[in-house]
Amino acid sequence: MSGHRGFEAEDGADMTSGVRGEAEGASLTFVRFLADKLPYIAAFLLALVLSETALVLSLAGKGLALDATSIAYAFVLALFGLLLWLLADYLRQRAYFRELGEALRAGKLDAALQIQSGATRDQRAVQRLIARQHEAYMDELGRYRRQQELHQHFTHQWVHQMKTPVSVIDLLAQQGGEEAAEEAAEGFASIREEAERLTQGLDQMLYTARLSKFELDMHVRRVHLEELAREVVNRHKRLCIKHGIYPQIEGTASAETDEKWMAFAVGQLVTNAIKYSAPKPGAKRLYIRLAQEPDGSATLSVRDEGIGIPPQELPRVFDPFFTGENGRIVGESTGMGLYLAKLVCRKLGHTITAASEQGCGTTVTIAFPSRTLHRIEDR
Repeated sequence: MSGHRGFEAEDGADMTSGVRGEAEGASLTFVRFLADKLPYIAAFLLALVLSETALVLSLAGKGLALDATSIAYAFVLALFGLLLWLLADYLRQRAYFRELGEALRAGKLDAALQIQSGATRDQRAVQRLIARQHEAYMDELGRYRRQQELHQHFTHQWVHQMKTPVSVIDLLAQQGGEEAAEEAAEGFASIREEAERLTQGLDQMLYTARLSKFELDMHVRRVHLEELAREVVNRHKRLCIKHGIYPQIEGTASAETDEKWMAFAVGQLVTNAIKYSAPKPGAKRLYIRLAQEPDGSATLSVRDEGIGIPPQELPRVFDPFFTGENGRIVGESTGMGLYLAKLVCRKLGHTITAASEQGCGTTVTIAFPSRTLHRIEDR
């Protein structure tokens, strides 16, 4: 994971340096202005030399001579006039290029609209083009956002509608299992298990849809992590019993976080731990270790005794839809659990890392810094 974060940091640094370089390139100094005008200056000097030559030849044909001092004086006067024109043109366009550099440094969606000091016809034409393109882009973006909001609204409504029949199925299976014979009771237990899986899938879908509006559904407060861990384990106790997994919560800690979102993230870790511990025979342990540091920070680790992750796949476990070799062993893997947990942790200002030994188990750790400015990222 450290490698992935390093790549992300390097990419961010490259983008920042690239924008800074563009902004510096857009800032107009007089030297850069002269360098840009070199073809015009060369054409002017060539025209001046040709005109002076034509004048000298014309006078020579009439038996008159033009002394070198007069030629040099005319040449200097022309160069002085050219320099004055270049200086005036530079001062005329300097405001435009200053605004262009500021817009590049800002990097905002409407930064280009701040360029209002076009001095030439082509600069003003570019300003009008940018304004029209920005307007068309915002219209298209508005249509896309409305479609996305309708889709999310439909998703939320559908998930809530599906939860009701799933809950009814679970309740009926529970009642039927209590009243039925032993063989039939096993069938009802299987129905309840499948209903639980449906509920978990619906919850995952609902939380995924809510991530785009995370800042509207967040409430940060001091949370007792052992209570949160106990609640998550209780939610998965039936699966733990079925697969011979014995959960154990060790230590105590508290941290500033969003209880609901963190319960979802820890739930993804516990689900993965159960899923990849189930194929191993015999009794297994599932450890949830909590630690409170002297500086106020805290850690929550979920360690299983499952099949583990191959070393070459460990850097990719937080990528979306990545299942790897273990995904072929456990057919129900989606590759989204750790990815969603990472997104939630990042939005809350926490960090998440994974360590594993193939054949021995996996440990995923969430670190809660003592003082975190909770950043709401729209990614």
